[in-house]
Amino acid sequence: MAPPPRPKLLSFLLLLLLLRNAAASSADAAPSAVNPFTAKAAFIRYWNRKVPNNRPHPAFFLSKLSPLSAADAASFPSSLPDIRARLPALCSKASLLCPSPSSSDAASSLVANRKGPFKTYSNANFTNYGSGAGAGTDGFTSYSPDLNIAADSFRRYARDSSARADTFTAYEANGNVVTANFTSYAGGATGGSGSFAAYAAETNAPDSKFTNYDAEANGRARGFTAYSQEANAGETSFAGYGKGGNRLRETFTSYGNDTNVLTSGFANYGESANGATDTFTAYGAEGNVPENTFRSYGAGANAGVDTFKGYREDANVGDDSFASYAKGANGGAAEFRSYGGSGNQGSVAFKGYGQGTNPNHRIGFKAYAGDNTTFKGYAETGVDFKEYHNMSGSGSEHQHLKRWSPEPGKFFRERELVAGNRMPMPDIREKMPPRSFLPRAIARRIPFDPTAVSEVFGVALDTAMGKAVASTVAECERAPSKGETKRCATSAEDIVDFAVEMLGNDIVVRSTASTAGSGGDVRLGNVTGVHGGEVTRSVSCHQSLFPYLVYYCHSVPKARVYQADIMAADSGQKINHGVAICHVDTSDWSETHGAFIALGGKPGETEVCHWIFEGDMTWTVAD
Repeated sequence: MAPPPRPKLLSFLLLLLLLRNAAASSADAAPSAVNPFTAKAAFIRYWNRKVPNNRPHPAFFLSKLSPLSAADAASFPSSLPDIRARLPALCSKASLLCPSPSSSDAASSLVANRKGPFKTYSNANFTNYGSGAGAGTDGFTSYSPDLNIAADSFRRYARDSSARADTFTAYEANGNVVTANFTSYAGGATGGSGSFAAYAAETNAPDSKFTNYDAEANGRARGFTAYSQEANAGETSFAGYGKGGNRLRETFTSYGNDTNVLTSGFANYGESANGATDTFTAYGAEGNVPENTFRSYGAGANAGVDTFKGYREDANVGDDSFASYAKGANGGAAEFRSYGGSGNQGSVAFKGYGQGTNPNHRIGFKAYAGDNTTFKGYAETGVDFKEYHNMSGSGSEHQHLKRWSPEPGKFFRERELVAGNRMPMPDIREKMPPRSFLPRAIARRIPFDPTAVSEVFGVALDTAMGKAVASTVAECERAPSKGETKRCATSAEDIVDFAVEMLGNDIVVRSTASTAGSGGDVRLGNVTGVHGGEVTRSVSCHQSLFPYLVYYCHSVPKARVYQADIMAADSGQKINHGVAICHVDTSDWSETHGAFIALGGKPGETEVCHWIFEGDMTWTVAD
């Protein structure tokens, strides 16, 4: 006699039977319906139950649904270790953002048997590569380009080598979340040079660590040019860089320019070094809220020379701190020239700068334009302030500054939403990597916690992706602002539930149709206001960086929503259909918000409008 069916198998067979019957009953009404035996079809049925107004399901939303079959979804493991074990097979099936398999240890053995140059090479671990080698050149060109997740490691690279030169050109460019670790790179090396040009350019979340890089090296020169250019929300740390080195020369030119919220940390940089020369030119220029920390920089060093020229020029806000800078050093020289010229008020703190018993320091501030600058425990001798002024005043001394401003067209006034108006369209392209939602039943098995996500997806918390996960969770746990109701949706079902909870079940969701016209001038065609342009309540949802799709959704009070045909500026041909939202109540916004920088005005005085970008959406009650 055959054994009775197992309960789980019986439930699964029953589910398949119900799905088949549902498909048969709706075949006449919807001949082009999606395969009913998929997670996508299950969500569409859920949507129809929650929002029974028979409105079309927008293609932009359906494209983000899980591609998992019913069998794969039903057999998804419940425990975190089991999910982790099956992850490689599920990543492609479920369209998740997972680390590349090429970043495994297998890549390390491949590197050990290969010699440079390294061109169009990706995800590898270089350990003891070139140690003790003589003169030669290593070139890394277009290394790890265009990757969603890149992870590269250089440990003890070229240690104790002599007269070796290495170049990193377009390294990890155009990536999404990229991590690079340089540990004890060129430690104890003599002579030679290195350059980082266009490193991590236009990446979304770069994370680079330089630990004991060039430590105890002799006579080496290193240049960082256009490093992390136009990156978004990245972090770079230099710990023990050049520690104990002799006659090292480091130049940072156009480092971190045009970035958004880039953080740099210099800890024990050049500590106990001899004759080091460091130059920071146009560092962090035109960035948005750059943050730089110099802690024990050059401490205990001998005859070090540092130059900061045009540092943080034309940036928006920005914060720098110098703690125990050149503490206990001998003959330290530093020049701050045209430093801190932020277009909006930032802050700089100097604590214990140049302190010690040595009287040979030479520190000068020439045309220094610092905002909110504080000096605590500063050296009593060897300091020269020339043409120093605080930029928070209204005098003519800072009228020459170019004011930082968001991309043209990112914010605009409601009066601009009229047919025939020519206006700049910002870059509305989705910057996030492609991913899909997980079915709700699966998403709920993974705790919304950085440690749990790290365990499941094999993403170390100290990598760029790990930090992005932690940042997303922290933003989701943040208390709502005034008048805001917020929720982070880890599944498509969660988004629908929140929209229904806020607005009722007779609702529609809209987004700009495509990215056509992005980054150039456009002309508006027909413009219509949702609900006749009356003030309404809406729910806006924005993507967050996570291994699977997570949306930050919030109910926005006192807004007006518009739809507009987007026309080519010169030919008048329709190229897109845009959705814009105008925030009527801005009273709780920051005075340094990019909208007021671009448009003028103050919080609460005027409305602010913006387009709904690709990948984002706004829900309203149906017309």
